[in-house]
Amino acid sequence: MKATGTVAVSYNIPSALEPLVRLAMNLRWSWHRPTRELFEGIDPDLWSRVNGPMALLHASPRSTLEALAADEDFVGRMRAAADDLDRYLQDSLWFQDTHAEHQIADVATTGATNRMPTDPIAAYFSMEFGIHPSLPIYSGGLGVLAGDHLKSASDLGVPLIGVGLLYSNGYFTQALSADGWQEESYVEHPPAALPVQKLRDGSGTHLHVEVDFPDNRTVTVALWVAQVGRVPLILLDTDVDANPAELRGITDRLYGGDDEHRVRQEIILGVGGVRAVNAFCDSRGLMRPRVAHLNEGHAGFLGLERIRERMDEGSSFDEALAMTRAGSVFTTHTPVPAGIDRFDREMVRRHVDAGGDGTSRLCPGVPVDRILELGAEEDPNRFNMAHLGLRLSQRANGVARLHGKISRENFRGLYPGYEPDEVPIGSVTNGVHLPTWAHPAMGPIIEKVSGGADVAVADTWDHPEAAGDAELWAARNSMRADLVDVARAAIHDSWRHRGLDEAQLAWTRRVLDPDTLTVGFARRVSTYKRLTLMLKDPDRLREILLAPDRPVQFVIAGKAHPRDMGGKQLMQELIRFADDAGVRDRFLFLPDYDLELASHLVSGADVWLNNPIRPQEASGTSGMKAVMNGGLTLSISDGWWDEMPQEGNGWTIPTVESHDPGYRDQLESQALYDLLEQEIAPMFYDRDSDGIPRAWVDRIRASLTTLSPKVTSTRMLRDYVEGYYRPADHASRLISADDDTARQFVNWLAHVKQGWPNVTLTRVRCDDEPVGPGTRVLAGKDFRVCVDVELGTLADEDVRVEAIVGDVDVDADGEGGVGAELSDTAIHVMEHIGQGRYSATIRTDRPGTFGYAVRVVPRHQLLAHPAQTGLITYLEA
Repeated sequence: MKATGTVAVSYNIPSALEPLVRLAMNLRWSWHRPTRELFEGIDPDLWSRVNGPMALLHASPRSTLEALAADEDFVGRMRAAADDLDRYLQDSLWFQDTHAEHQIADVATTGATNRMPTDPIAAYFSMEFGIHPSLPIYSGGLGVLAGDHLKSASDLGVPLIGVGLLYSNGYFTQALSADGWQEESYVEHPPAALPVQKLRDGSGTHLHVEVDFPDNRTVTVALWVAQVGRVPLILLDTDVDANPAELRGITDRLYGGDDEHRVRQEIILGVGGVRAVNAFCDSRGLMRPRVAHLNEGHAGFLGLERIRERMDEGSSFDEALAMTRAGSVFTTHTPVPAGIDRFDREMVRRHVDAGGDGTSRLCPGVPVDRILELGAEEDPNRFNMAHLGLRLSQRANGVARLHGKISRENFRGLYPGYEPDEVPIGSVTNGVHLPTWAHPAMGPIIEKVSGGADVAVADTWDHPEAAGDAELWAARNSMRADLVDVARAAIHDSWRHRGLDEAQLAWTRRVLDPDTLTVGFARRVSTYKRLTLMLKDPDRLREILLAPDRPVQFVIAGKAHPRDMGGKQLMQELIRFADDAGVRDRFLFLPDYDLELASHLVSGADVWLNNPIRPQEASGTSGMKAVMNGGLTLSISDGWWDEMPQEGNGWTIPTVESHDPGYRDQLESQALYDLLEQEIAPMFYDRDSDGIPRAWVDRIRASLTTLSPKVTSTRMLRDYVEGYYRPADHASRLISADDDTARQFVNWLAHVKQGWPNVTLTRVRCDDEPVGPGTRVLAGKDFRVCVDVELGTLADEDVRVEAIVGDVDVDADGEGGVGAELSDTAIHVMEHIGQGRYSATIRTDRPGTFGYAVRVVPRHQLLAHPAQTGLITYLEA
């Protein structure tokens, strides 16, 4: 029978259940287990089929909701949950307890009294945020990291504002074709179906901002907000009626479209994002944050808007640039050049749009040529977003110690004259949000081994003995069994899509074994992550999988970018191996990797495998999540694992230094097989009379208690607050203290640059004797190094004279070393002792031969690092 008409029935919640809506619209439920359990209890079957609390409420029959409203027990639990949320939002947490002066200083400066408890210290801009699958605006690691960043800011009370894009289609949904090729599809996500609300002003009007584009077109951007605990996440949406179809689609797909589409998205994020933050703060009586945190170069255009704001207040471009740089933090997430956005320079010029006077239409008054200089690189035809971010930020960091080192080498060209280890790029090692990623079975164990400490701020878990072997092993067995159930359902649905009928799918209910050693591997599919390293010797891998006494099973997931044909081919190669009837019970690829699937993988795997090409893994966080669930690490010493205590906490795959990638991969894959066969599997299957692998459990205990506190995102957030946000906030206050400070700094910098060619160093002396190959000093004695410096038009307060002392290689006679590279260096600031002479006293202890270098660098209180001036002069050898 055909319908003659339709009627839309909207959800209608009883007034007694209104607190449920408030609980559902604050994404704290995504990591607060009691709130999730409250919603799940409404209808467990429906909960398993929908995506989040609002979807549950929209799909629940009115009769069900009326029954709940009349249920005193449920209403009581609902009110208790709402009261708990209120306390969480209002409590004084780590930031308030540690940095109470942040609010006091603002109130004293402005005289304002009607404001929220704490003004925002920073706005955090990211192309993607992985909070929960019900808000599908993420693709992978960068977004999940950003989501954990906001959750941890909420748990610590850090007054942060998140800024991102509200994608109408999100990232793609992945399926497999019959021959194992990745297929992409996109699902429409209207805002009404998402846990977001219109951002309104005091009168209730939906707030919008505008961004100018080429050809005299203006894009209207609607503002939405997702509440992530205490942290507002502002999301920008161009899909509004005021825009033509071409411009409505700017925020359609994450990482979709061509380069022009990407540039438009990044302009909306950066320029529109700054305007959105201002609108948000102004509507709520908050001070606008002085600090902007650029999570990768995608947000680089925000610096242009911040420059424009200061120029509108009367500053010159250089003054506005100096003020913007003081309050900007840039985080790079890739050591791989291909991971950096580089656009055609003329396309960027067209979008920033020079008017007749050479200034930008996008950010009125800002000179277009200066904008293009900020993104310049070696190729004069390209515009580099990472270079833009670095040149606009006084503080920058990589996301692990090794990544910081690699980043300093990669970007040293921006800081001529300085050694790689002096390039002003630090590091903050990534972390993961423990309440989100720890399986429920781990909750009681973590409570015990942490001694009941607040895991959000605890630096150590000091009670490893509190978790017994039987308890740890039972938890691991339970989590592995959960993963097996999820994997069987996923592989069944995948093969249905690939063309098998139900009669052919009985085998999918038997794949994997809940008692078999399980290796997990899941990440974005790209060449350097080496998805197929495990396939270098397929016959040996097959033997490992099917070993009669000590079998191993692999569960693998990941997505390739739709335009990455190489990544798709790697995935297809792996899937074809997994399709082999001989191993398909032990080697599974699960499609459509997302936050939900990730949570089962990282908790259910006994061993988490990571085998990138060293040192191309910036950090990696999936292995951190496995650690928090009692998983053990099997990894190349790269990213986060490189800086961790490895002995006894996992296994490290030896790396091979070779210019032949095939040779390197062959040897490293053999090392992987050896570890699995000779160390990992034997330890896992070596059971006592109670069926417990005692040595394995000991290693779980050591890894869990030693590594977990080091890899929490709350530790990461505290590092950002202390090392980046507060120093940037302080620097921004200083340079913006009055109308003259920035101008004086810019004038000083121009004066120093003009006079620098006349800076020279001569006549180095040691204890008033010329220094040469024959100079001798007794160990344990102080000696004095002096140098004559000619400063020309500069003054002593403009510079810092430094002696760099370190070890050198010398010849067999103990002579030489001049011109050799210094190692294990220490910098000694030399004191001005008059008449152009500078001196430093050096203490010796260890006999041997050391070398020295003497140099002059600029000095100013508003200068975070002298390398940012590009000025340095050495004494010539």
